Amino acid sequence: MVGGAKFLTDFGGHQNAQFNDAISTIQAKGVKAVKIAILDGVLFIEEKNKMYKLITEVYKNYNIMSALVLREFLYQI
Repeated sequence: MVGGAKFLTDFGGHQNAQFNDAISTIQAKGVKAVKIAILDGVLFIEEKNKMYKLITEVYKNYNIMSALVLREFLYQI
């Protein structure tokens, strides 16, 4: 398993860079492992924010989750 963990406390700037870093980790080519991004913070707020829209639409088929559900995910694989 390959993964990255980020806690995003606000929108914009450095937080966007952290989000993009997590996405690039799970999009890495040639990795023969389960790829996950553990993201917590403001991106799960259901508003018209870019990160929420990305994780629920564009990247919805990737393993992006909160640390709160990581244990459950690990038991499923």
